[in-house]
Amino acid sequence: MIKNNTTDEVSVEKVKKVKKEKVVVPPKLDTLMDRILNESANPPLIGDLVEGPVINIEKSAVYIDLAPFGTGIIMGREYITARDIIKKVNIGDVVAAKVVDTNNKDGYIELSLKEARQALIWSEAEAAINNKSILELPIIEANKGGLIIQWQGISGFLPASQLKTEHYPRVTDGDKDKILEELKKLVGTKISVSIISAIPKEGKLIFSEKSPETKDKERIIGKYKVEDVVNGTVTGIVDFGVFVKLEDGLEGLVHISEIDWSLVEDPRALFKVGQKIKVKVIEIKDGKISLSVKALKENPWVEASKKYKKDMLVQGVVIKFNKHGALTSIEEGVAGLVHVSEFGSEEKLRKNLELGKSYNFKITLFDVKEQKMALSFVGEKKA
Repeated sequence: MIKNNTTDEVSVEKVKKVKKEKVVVPPKLDTLMDRILNESANPPLIGDLVEGPVINIEKSAVYIDLAPFGTGIIMGREYITARDIIKKVNIGDVVAAKVVDTNNKDGYIELSLKEARQALIWSEAEAAINNKSILELPIIEANKGGLIIQWQGISGFLPASQLKTEHYPRVTDGDKDKILEELKKLVGTKISVSIISAIPKEGKLIFSEKSPETKDKERIIGKYKVEDVVNGTVTGIVDFGVFVKLEDGLEGLVHISEIDWSLVEDPRALFKVGQKIKVKVIEIKDGKISLSVKALKENPWVEASKKYKKDMLVQGVVIKFNKHGALTSIEEGVAGLVHVSEFGSEEKLRKNLELGKSYNFKITLFDVKEQKMALSFVGEKKA
């Protein structure tokens, strides 16, 4: 293993040469390898990490000075698997390797560069966890559960639940196929993450985009309470609502049902990304904050309760069809349902009631508290 300071390729640490053929190793820094060597004065055992200068390179073998314990050799299968690294090695370069055999027939200590690299990488992963290091890494793949990220040649997993709000798939009903479509859009980009779990024996790395900010988010969200009226900025618009940034590190959702008292078909027709809006906090749960725009407007059902009651005849405009029947607006923000069962089938309902047209109805249910109204068609029904 050649010492390196980058994640992309192994770099070569040059040593100073004085006189002819004599190699002098410069003073070592306080690295993980230095500590391993300094803590033991015993001959290396199988599995130990060792380091030393390269003293000879042959066609199928590399020799490393492991004084005072002898000479190490990288040969056979270990030489073949490390060919790409060995190509970059010169006599005098200091390399790190892992002991794979201490009883070579020729008296050498057999070494592996590849296994040493793996051991050091996992040590770096543990250090990154302890230091809460932030790494900017490429996303190479996506699946229904999250993203696959590459680090030091190892593929790790970033669960979708560990994504920040701006990257979390914004799809309705948790549809896994739609989630995958959204996650695939991130493939090929880089993302700032931290390592939250490393299991060397299983070769598993788990990343998080949001773990370093968890405490900050808890602190930020703790400043808000239900019924608060606040200003925010629209950061995203989807079929099921509008995402609003309240401050750095905190974003809430205005569900489509909380946009207006009237029927809202497409939130994009009412809002634009970057627009400043006023919202009301209606729920704070599990680290998420729910917002409302309509809660800031006068409830039209309050006034409606003074004008309408059961069995009253009213006029209404058909504004939408759904599987239950025809939604009909009596006035702005107050609508009732004409149930499909009244006509026997959806086809017959659509024959009798046309979208956008006005008809006479009888109120069969009027519940102000639940904001529900049921209507019955008054008129001659078409066959």
